[in-house]
Amino acid sequence: MTPEQKVSLVKAVKDAYGLSRSLAAAELPKSTWYYHQNEKVDYKEKHRHLKPILEEIARQHPEYGLPRIMAELREVHDCAVNRKVVERLLRLWDLRIIRGIRKRRPGGIRKAILEVGNRANLVAQMDRIELFQVVYTDFTEISYANGCRKVVLMPIIGHISKLACGWAVGKTGTTEVALRAWRRAREPLDGFGIPCSGMIMHHDRDPVYTGYRWTSRLLLKDQVRISYALSGAKDNPEKESFNGRFKKEGESLFSEAQTLADLASVVDKRMAYYSVEWRHSSLDHVAPTTLIKRMGVAAES
Repeated sequence: MTPEQKVSLVKAVKDAYGLSRSLAAAELPKSTWYYHQNEKVDYKEKHRHLKPILEEIARQHPEYGLPRIMAELREVHDCAVNRKVVERLLRLWDLRIIRGIRKRRPGGIRKAILEVGNRANLVAQMDRIELFQVVYTDFTEISYANGCRKVVLMPIIGHISKLACGWAVGKTGTTEVALRAWRRAREPLDGFGIPCSGMIMHHDRDPVYTGYRWTSRLLLKDQVRISYALSGAKDNPEKESFNGRFKKEGESLFSEAQTLADLASVVDKRMAYYSVEWRHSSLDHVAPTTLIKRMGVAAES
């Protein structure tokens, strides 16, 4: 059912059952409902249902920063709201939460990145990249359930091979999601006999990627070198290109998935298709696994 159809359904039953119960039954966000009533509605008016909730969080937890606010909205108030929307509303309403947000002191990894400057981007310093020398990753959002819900996807893609080594989906971009994607990536790499030691993992400076659990797993346990993009998407064009293409080509399939489990199954199939069947123009129109096998045969001979 499309959002427009849900809006029509809610209009038909809201007088009998009440707006809140009707929206909940139709799984239609209040912001979408108000938007369809008047597309030119004021931004604060469109999200007015969130004001008492955010004010309650402000009173109970004035020290909370944005990440904790988002968790409170999801887990306590069952509100699926975009992070940027909440950030903007906090500014517009001048809530006490904003004054409670303190700038975090940079951790050890962030301090090291600041100290080495451009040298933190290992990929930018390379003249030549071998088959499995560099892999890329990043978090990206995928919409599903007719565009009414969102999840975070973290794929790990080979620079030369274009192989989707590993991936994971989750409600938010957490360390658990990242480590799940990396553990999954180890399976095909081990299967091809590719050692992880010395491999470069390139990504941005998201808190997950500068956190202890991620860096200790890759650097200390698996001896993977970590490279940091210093200028956002401009320093990770391969990954941005993959994310855009993957989401566009699978958009209709993602939209049809109604549950997180359904979406994860669709993502699994699309990733397998991308690696095993899809003919990449940059690989002389062969699939990544075909290229890897050919190069393996060539290396043995």
